[in-house]
Amino acid sequence: MNRPYKCAPLPFMGQKRYFLNDFTQILEMVSGEIDTVVDLFGGSGLLSHTAKRVLPECRVVYNDFDHYCRRLSAIVQTNEILRVIKDRLTGVEPNQQLTWQQRADVLAIVEDYEQRDGYVDVLTIGRNVLFSGKWATCMEDLRKHSMYNRVRLGAYECEGYLDGLEVVHMDYRDLFERERGNSRALFVLDPPYLTTECGMYENYWRLTDYLNVLSLLKGTKYIYFTSDKSQIVELCQWLAGEYREAAPMWGATVRTRTNTLNHQTKFNDMMITRL
Repeated sequence: MNRPYKCAPLPFMGQKRYFLNDFTQILEMVSGEIDTVVDLFGGSGLLSHTAKRVLPECRVVYNDFDHYCRRLSAIVQTNEILRVIKDRLTGVEPNQQLTWQQRADVLAIVEDYEQRDGYVDVLTIGRNVLFSGKWATCMEDLRKHSMYNRVRLGAYECEGYLDGLEVVHMDYRDLFERERGNSRALFVLDPPYLTTECGMYENYWRLTDYLNVLSLLKGTKYIYFTSDKSQIVELCQWLAGEYREAAPMWGATVRTRTNTLNHQTKFNDMMITRL
């Protein structure tokens, strides 16, 4: 296998790169006890990629519900677009805001590729021309923002990133039903955080869906990611006080990592495990 990736090859909101050491430790603990890792909310695939590198003999199912694979397959085109944009912005200082004409030139380049090829990875392009922290998922979004010369120096690479993974594109509930009968399966659950952007799940992801995810934890080996920006952990603590062993996450282990967005804003990411 190729080298392990420490972060996703292409930008993705919410990838768990800062939890990779903890995630690796948990996988090493269950080595020999499981034969399958099921990444129900696969996102960028970083957790699935890591699981396959740590446990190469295990079957690893990556649920690419966000169609990240499509972005990876377009990586040559993405690099080409960014090279053209970079050439067009010759003489513009790094991080400098673009003029109206320069912004129009960038949009024209991206629109030309989209019309010609039928697809452009707008999210990755946006991360190279929008202010830090801004995201665009479609051309309509991209047109709304001011632009800056933030085009990266090197090309994106993804060689070997998906090697050995079983890639599916399924509703997480259907995938869980397919795999739940395997007592040696480890389920990885990284659902969209409550009160944050829900990505491809936006059309139906509601509070009831968060509660439904909790029902999947009963009787399974799992690694569950959440944040104190949501109130799921607080809810589970209340349920534990009321229902004890019958409550979701009863007896689970919690690892916490503090993330700093700016000098005023911090929040805690959590990795909750029961093996």
